[in-house]
Amino acid sequence: MANHTLSVLVENTPGVLARVSSLFMRRGFNIESLAVGPTEIPEISRMTIVVNVDMLPLEQVTKQLNKLVNVLKVVELDSDSAVERELMLIKVRTDVATRGQVLETVQLFRAKVVDVAHESVTIEATGDSAKLAAMLNVLEPFGIREIAQSGRVAIGRGTRSITERAMRTNASGTSN
Repeated sequence: MANHTLSVLVENTPGVLARVSSLFMRRGFNIESLAVGPTEIPEISRMTIVVNVDMLPLEQVTKQLNKLVNVLKVVELDSDSAVERELMLIKVRTDVATRGQVLETVQLFRAKVVDVAHESVTIEATGDSAKLAAMLNVLEPFGIREIAQSGRVAIGRGTRSITERAMRTNASGTSN
């Protein structure tokens, strides 16, 4: 099994997220990561779904997703043809002796400090999962107090837009 990233354009209406996620649940697939947000067109949202499945079951789920009435377009993105990022907030224990080392680590990973307290700093980091894991590994000895992490968001490289294609397809009345 391997991780697959799906970019799913949907109508921005109530209940769409529940219908899409229940399709994965009915097939017994665990969603590794799920991020949803509006696109450049307010009536359309983009779901970025990361799921760990074999290729054949993924193909079946993709076909079923395309049949859902509020789904406009489903595209599998591979890491070579897409830009993928995650956001992580990390609260790290610090004191006078360790604060400088933590701040150096923040700079090394091109992250930024978003909050400073007497005994901790909160760091905002973005990147791929490997970069974030490496940063956590370096910060671990200082003492990680808390982590909040977003799901992966991804978009295809280059000038092509799946949102534009989905809008043209729907305007012409043809299917996904």
